[in-house]
Amino acid sequence: MRIGIFGGSFNPPHLGHLHLAESVHDALGLDEVWLIPSKISPHRSMAAYAPEQDRLAMCRLAAEAFPWLRAEDYELRQDQISYTYYTVEHFTDARPDDAFWLLMGSDMLESFTTWHRWQEILQRVQIAGIAREAGEYEHLLRVAENLRQYGKMEVVNVESFAVSSTKIREMVKNSQDTSCYLPEKIVQYISMRKLYAGSDADCIR
Repeated sequence: MRIGIFGGSFNPPHLGHLHLAESVHDALGLDEVWLIPSKISPHRSMAAYAPEQDRLAMCRLAAEAFPWLRAEDYELRQDQISYTYYTVEHFTDARPDDAFWLLMGSDMLESFTTWHRWQEILQRVQIAGIAREAGEYEHLLRVAENLRQYGKMEVVNVESFAVSSTKIREMVKNSQDTSCYLPEKIVQYISMRKLYAGSDADCIR
């Protein structure tokens, strides 16, 4: 199988995430894309994270509309920082006959050579660099060319979907309608669980 690994905080997962996953799935002919919510991010503060089981539940709700999309809880089950290398190591060891692509936005790709054991990541999986803004595609092609000495890379041009989890959390906090940015089941879940309704401190795991 050809499988895309899509990691992140998914706090919450939104239509921009789903648009990106679908675009890369179609462009690379992937059989599946896995949403993998992080437990302890090495790249950002966790102060505004919803509880991990809520983020996993929302990822599962997001995946329901797509037969090729699913949520994986591997990182949430680990008692360590969610370094991508260990996730990649786990799945490539467990499924040696499958081919994996690591989905990565331009900001992450720019800093990729600072990641934990980044060269070994490229020995195990292919990178799918995702260009979403004007001018990013040509820039990422140059970045990819420099990294291809270590492994395989593809660059996928995805139409921009202007939304962020930070903006959605702020909208929920201010009792604004988020239905244009979130699947309806996730809107309902956030309301039912009263996620993001208070200060950032209320969301700490």
